[in-house]
Amino acid sequence: MADLKAVHQAAADAGHRPQAGVKALWKEWSSVVKIGIVNSNLITTFAGMWLAFYFTGEHFLENLHLVFFTLFGAALVIAGSCSINNFIDRDIDRYMERTKARPTVTGTMDPRRVLWLGAALVVIGEMSLLMTTVTAAVVGLIGVVTYVFLYTLWTKRHYTINTVVGSISGAVPPVIGWTAVDPDFHIVPLILFLIMFLWQPPHFLALAMKRCEEYRAAGIPMLPVVHGFAMTKRQIIVWVACLLPLPFYLFSLGVPFLTVATLLNVGWLLLGLAGLKMKDDIKWAKWMFVYSLNYLTILFVAMVIATLW
Repeated sequence: MADLKAVHQAAADAGHRPQAGVKALWKEWSSVVKIGIVNSNLITTFAGMWLAFYFTGEHFLENLHLVFFTLFGAALVIAGSCSINNFIDRDIDRYMERTKARPTVTGTMDPRRVLWLGAALVVIGEMSLLMTTVTAAVVGLIGVVTYVFLYTLWTKRHYTINTVVGSISGAVPPVIGWTAVDPDFHIVPLILFLIMFLWQPPHFLALAMKRCEEYRAAGIPMLPVVHGFAMTKRQIIVWVACLLPLPFYLFSLGVPFLTVATLLNVGWLLLGLAGLKMKDDIKWAKWMFVYSLNYLTILFVAMVIATLW
């Protein structure tokens, strides 16, 4: 009986091993391409594309090929850029709690393979974007160059302005979405770019406050590491305040959207100002970080919903 149980157990273990292996492999690849960043950026890409359909009078269902090539291309370009970032940052990622388990740090994946994966994803992604418009592909390439060269290779390791430089690439996805439908200049994609650009410094500076000692150990000159929490909190408040007028440039989306956007901006600003009196800076930074995540999702979903009325 004992032997029979052992046989059944061995068979069960053998059946679970391939599934466990697939899950482990998926977890590693997801970490390399930073799947969370890819997913969040696809939300803003879709919103930009949706608004382009709305303002140009094009029909969404009649342009599903554009939707596919845009989202597929944007996803691969972002994933490829993140993979290259992982390859470059493998020497400093070991010092940070949230990055020390990445395959490029633990050695479970060959760094060269990660680099080639990133390059391949960017190339395929750019080819997909070219199936929409040349402008969309150029915008995507600008995002790659900014993120990989201007941010990862240059400013991230040398200047506190790294957060601002990195915000350029992070603001590109909604513009990719818009230009894939309408390659001509329009005020709407510019406002979407500015919203994303201004949103990122308070978002990442709040994260930098939470992870201040990790950034210090890694030798990354984030603002709270170099100039302290007081300066960082003031900077965050200024960036949030700059967001206040932007929704009014999207007045054609209607009063309900303007109301939601303004409440989000005012709420974030009030939370920021409250930080000037709070003694627990880390707790305040956590609140600001969580608020920023919800802010972005609610704002861009509200843009889409506003066009359905």
